Amino acid sequence: MKDPIYIHNDTAILNYSTFYPKSNEAFLASSVFFQIMDKFLNDFKVQDSDAYDWLCNHQAHDVVIVKMQKFLRTLYVLEIEEMESRLLADRERLIYVIEAFYTYYRKLQRLATIKISESSSGYVVNIMDADTRFNNMMRYMYRNILEKVQGYRSNVYRQLDAGTDAAMVLCDVNWQVPEGYEGLSEIPFACQILLKPPLLLHPKANKRYGSFDLVDDNVIKGQTLDYHQYYCYPAKVGELLIFVYVNFDFAFSGLANANLFQLATRKEVAENKVDGILVFGYPDGTETCTYTYDQEADLWVGKVPYMEMIEYFGYMKKMVLTMHNAIMMSKGRLPVHGSMINLRFRGNRSLGVCFIGDSGAGKSEVIEAMDLLKHPDLLSMDIIFDDMGSFLIENGQVLAQGSEIGAFIRLDDLDKGSPYKSMDRAIFMNPDSTNARIVVPVTAYHVITKKHPIDFLFYANNYENKVGYRLAKQANDIKDVFVEGKRMAMATTHEKGLSTTYFANPFGPMQDQATCDGLLERFFKVLTESGVPVGEVYTGLGVVETSSEHLKATAKLLLELFEHHLNQKV
Repeated sequence: MKDPIYIHNDTAILNYSTFYPKSNEAFLASSVFFQIMDKFLNDFKVQDSDAYDWLCNHQAHDVVIVKMQKFLRTLYVLEIEEMESRLLADRERLIYVIEAFYTYYRKLQRLATIKISESSSGYVVNIMDADTRFNNMMRYMYRNILEKVQGYRSNVYRQLDAGTDAAMVLCDVNWQVPEGYEGLSEIPFACQILLKPPLLLHPKANKRYGSFDLVDDNVIKGQTLDYHQYYCYPAKVGELLIFVYVNFDFAFSGLANANLFQLATRKEVAENKVDGILVFGYPDGTETCTYTYDQEADLWVGKVPYMEMIEYFGYMKKMVLTMHNAIMMSKGRLPVHGSMINLRFRGNRSLGVCFIGDSGAGKSEVIEAMDLLKHPDLLSMDIIFDDMGSFLIENGQVLAQGSEIGAFIRLDDLDKGSPYKSMDRAIFMNPDSTNARIVVPVTAYHVITKKHPIDFLFYANNYENKVGYRLAKQANDIKDVFVEGKRMAMATTHEKGLSTTYFANPFGPMQDQATCDGLLERFFKVLTESGVPVGEVYTGLGVVETSSEHLKATAKLLLELFEHHLNQKV
């Protein structure tokens, strides 16, 4: 990004490399203030035409802004009684306009960026110090102007982040560029991200529509992206390295990755071969999310087209995971759409339990219900993955790994005492709307990449009015239930009613069922031979007539099963 500020809809990006004001007066005199004020006036004209007419007094925006710049800068030199301005004839309305401008700016999703060279060091302190100074300056400027106009000091102060919501260090990295992708080589990488949670975002969409299509065409290869318009978030997705090229118009979708996928270091980016490349916000004029395999480069490539609806974080998360799953299948691993926990009981006893199911089936909710029971012998529940993981086979045993360090959760599904311990680190998305979501860090990266034994495997059944669970005699006897992937849709996507999705996983396995069929046959054979208990758990979340106690009763029966199983092993 080359300009001092870039504003698109509700997103404002400040470029500290190009413009960093050292004083309030410098900010008020700047082109950055001019652009923000211009955007505000366009909005203010619609929101309150009477106050807008009073402020502008039939003058063009550029004239009004220049006069406002002079007026506000003069406030730092003179007492208000020494000033002459028609605006001071109605101080109450002037205060209203000042508050409206401040509120408008703070409602923008504000990101600061700074670009450093590959050899730079010490930039973490620099970005944090610089951003802190800017926030303090903006807060002081607002308070100083307001108090001078109102004529007295306030006695209640709210220490909000008045300047930015987040900051990001961008850097150039000399990475191993595959042939045909030289057009991406100039795009800077996110090297350090500063979030200020709880971060409230208001994307214009709150559902995901359509699917991700496996295609033959590679629309990214041979193309050149504008390095002023994109940045790269190098995501460590499980053991994979996936470069996510984010259009600055959707900058905060890329930043939200920090709560979900571990950010790779510059050293890791430079020294490791990239497994996948995703371009998010690719302006090809289509409405189709696609991915493909580049055999020559041994690289999976995807794109999410430029559409307003992709502000919904589900497009970012699920496309990255779809590519992850495709790569896992190519490596002979089985990607699973589910949640896994390690339960630790007294007496140094532990169990690895995995729940598989499509969106809204109750995978996370049944884990939460178990935690809320506060079983006296249950010491902890460690989340291995909340949405997507993969199975592998070693020494005749099925093991599991996670792909995400965080979770993308519906606010409606959370209860008091939730197992998600880091709510104060959360990014909230449309918290006042249906299907409100949060992105919250859950598990350390070294935990999700460890190979975890599976002691119980369940399919999350949310459509039958039953309580508890059922276990099959052997894994193969219930394989068809997993493959059918039936569930009652819970309005988290465009689907409604009872539906089926191949292996409950529309993110890779559904698109390549031939490959997944062979993997399912192999993995369920090993589950059968190793005697892992496999069944289905009844969450009741899609059954209208179930009570609020349904999930609690199921969770209680599960904990009794697990404790009985452990006691038998002693």
